[in-house]
Amino acid sequence: MTALPKVHILATGGTIAGSGGSSTRSGYTSGQLDLTGLLKAVPDLDRLAQVEGEQVASVGSQDMSFEIMTRLARRINTLLDDDAVGGVVVTHGTDTMEETAFFLNLTVKSSKPVVMTGAMRPATAISADGPLNLFNAVAVAAHPDAAGRGVMVVMNDWIHGAHSLTKTNTTSVETFLSPVNGLMGTVVFGSVKFFRGPFRKHTMISEFTPEYDLPLPRVDIIYACADMPPDLIEASVSRGALGIVIAGDGNGNMNRATIKTAAEFAAKGICIVRASRVPTGTVDRNVEVDDDINGFIASDELNPAKARILLMLALLKTRSVAQIQELYYNY
Repeated sequence: MTALPKVHILATGGTIAGSGGSSTRSGYTSGQLDLTGLLKAVPDLDRLAQVEGEQVASVGSQDMSFEIMTRLARRINTLLDDDAVGGVVVTHGTDTMEETAFFLNLTVKSSKPVVMTGAMRPATAISADGPLNLFNAVAVAAHPDAAGRGVMVVMNDWIHGAHSLTKTNTTSVETFLSPVNGLMGTVVFGSVKFFRGPFRKHTMISEFTPEYDLPLPRVDIIYACADMPPDLIEASVSRGALGIVIAGDGNGNMNRATIKTAAEFAAKGICIVRASRVPTGTVDRNVEVDDDINGFIASDELNPAKARILLMLALLKTRSVAQIQELYYNY
């Protein structure tokens, strides 16, 4: 018989490791169970893979930091350099899961599967979703067709690509959707079906690595709204931001006063990226805002949170506005 692949689990806390005082109330504290406690709730993992693992952090993902993300990326790269390791699963809170997934998609340097998973209900809740999500994540990481697909997120029987997924509901187990590009596949009680691969650059063909000195360059997100004050940009730059992502109205729009101020700072070398506060769709260049004249960058398919991560990594070296724009088309 062929030996089962070895899958290494890296635990970081989150709701999947959360504990509450009641199984029927919403209040709980994230990151209370360690990896041993998580694995006890998931029978039959040994029929999918040889499972081992370690605790990397124990935080709710609202407290996820780039220090932890970088440590994860470096540890994943080390693990996947080992021929004996077939894939990695990362347990993570859902609040910032899409950001860590996208960061790892840019900085992991292996074609082997990296699968993230979590839960919307704590481990102590009735019908906790974490155990089955973890079971399915291991199944995907161990699957022979999972390689080369970049970082994936497995939740609620669905397989998402890191580039596309976003959290859409505060409490539903069906919170994660991939509204622009759709699912990569499904996994039902460990039975995996892939529909497609990723469309953009990732992992092995990404130019980014986690081998840099922290902290990363500061990039802030400013949320656009009716009659927004342009001095928010001034305040951000005064606190050290080298780049600003505008979570714009509609197709990355902002009012005239904000455009004027943003253009003034763009001329001084501050990178201004136009994203959108709208959940679906792309932000194109030169639609209602003249990016060429103002020196702005359009985020294309990336939402504000992911646009920020790409810009932070892009600013690690000197690039022109045109070169950074090309990154948004490629990643």
